[in-house]
Amino acid sequence: MRADAVRNVEKIVRAARDVYAQVGPDAPLDEIARRAGVGIATLFRRFPDKAALLRAVLDQQFTQDVRPAIDRGLADEDPRRSLTVVIEAALTSAAAEHHVLTAARNAGVFSAETSARFFDALDPLVTRGQQAGVIRGDLVPDDLKRIMSMLVSVLWTMDPAEDGWRRYVTLLLDGLNPPAATPPALQQAPLG
Repeated sequence: MRADAVRNVEKIVRAARDVYAQVGPDAPLDEIARRAGVGIATLFRRFPDKAALLRAVLDQQFTQDVRPAIDRGLADEDPRRSLTVVIEAALTSAAAEHHVLTAARNAGVFSAETSARFFDALDPLVTRGQQAGVIRGDLVPDDLKRIMSMLVSVLWTMDPAEDGWRRYVTLLLDGLNPPAATPPALQQAPLG
């Protein structure tokens, strides 16, 4: 790709993040093109549809906002803190970009492939925590996917600009402590 084309892609993706943040999940593509300083034809040449643009926006969001936290987490010797840092970075990014996430969900952009980079990075952090005895041993990768989905869903019920979601991160992370694990025999006991 030519240098000017690369610059246009970067301008379009940055403008998309800004327009979604200001306008909401139904941000019009012509406004994104206008903010990027390109014509709508240039936008469509680089991104044939809204879903393609949203995939690029999510990729940039992950690369700029979440990947550095994953790298810090992998380098940190404290596995519990590592996992906390990564989860908080992901939710901070999700709170800041909640309109992008809504648009991506509405456009059917989310798939196992789009989330694999994040969850694949969490697996070694969880394994390290389990080996160190600071994360319950019965936690499996699928659990973490559902936990993250629950945490992200909290954002839709509150003002994402506020940090109220941090309370739920703390509550859920406390549930990952080994002492919080329910013994298998009690899992089958009827209530009352």
